[in-house]
Amino acid sequence: MKQIVDELMLAGVRKVWTNEPLANHTTWRIGGPADLLIQPEDKRSLQKALQILHRHAIPWSVIGRGSNLLVRDRGIRGAVLKVAEGLSHCEFRGEEVCVGAGYSMIRLAVEAGKLGLTGLEFAGGIPGTVGGAVYMNAGAHGSDLSRILIDAEVLFEDGETKVLTNEEMGFSYRTSLLQKRKGIVVEVRLQLRKGDRKEIAATLAAYKERRRRTQPLQLPCAGSVFRNPPGDHAGRLIEAAGLKGYQIGGAQVSEIHANFIVNRGGATANDVLTLMNHIQRTILEKFGVELHPEVLVVGEG
Repeated sequence: MKQIVDELMLAGVRKVWTNEPLANHTTWRIGGPADLLIQPEDKRSLQKALQILHRHAIPWSVIGRGSNLLVRDRGIRGAVLKVAEGLSHCEFRGEEVCVGAGYSMIRLAVEAGKLGLTGLEFAGGIPGTVGGAVYMNAGAHGSDLSRILIDAEVLFEDGETKVLTNEEMGFSYRTSLLQKRKGIVVEVRLQLRKGDRKEIAATLAAYKERRRRTQPLQLPCAGSVFRNPPGDHAGRLIEAAGLKGYQIGGAQVSEIHANFIVNRGGATANDVLTLMNHIQRTILEKFGVELHPEVLVVGEG
């Protein structure tokens, strides 16, 4: 890896770590090491990093702020590109906003509200980045990113940069084209609307209070673990099965919200995966419903 690090440095990509524990970069505080962790400082350094990785046939993956993500205990071979602070620009243009993939969704929702722009209130509790939200078509409170996205600039692994329209992004429930074709969101344009500042602030405050009461924000977690099955809620099913508080190793089904798994201290990815499998088997046996993960599981076990 030394040759790769040297090449990256020569190309101006300076934030590079080897054998970096990804537990330091995920909201679950779980995850083995990445052979190489690269944090591009801008679009140019991201492109340079991809070119070097492609030239040396090094596999790569992408993380943002590490929410909605479970990294297995042996970590990730190859390179991990952390798209965060380096792509965190934001410009409001009337009712449109042009924003970098590394920008915080919560911050974006708050800033839009201060400008009297509505459409992002649902995102006031989504802890990840804009890029991650596009990848997962993140949503809450009856809305999601597909409702407001105009287009997204995506850098594909062959080096091609393409601006994809909303339709081309192939959005559906917690799904986008990027789960089928590997690429990195660089920047997006979102369409908002003029609204009442006080109403927007009140909605954001109500959602925040609801999160405080119903989500285990005081412990490391990754957000909702399972997708909601059609016509039901994963949390309701898990609670009805009597699994609230059920614990394996350091991983526990939250006693506050059953669709959250919290790290009580020292939890491993194996603890979480074993607990997830137990939940899935239990729900299938009791209710005949198959739960599918919403969290992305990556790396080697």
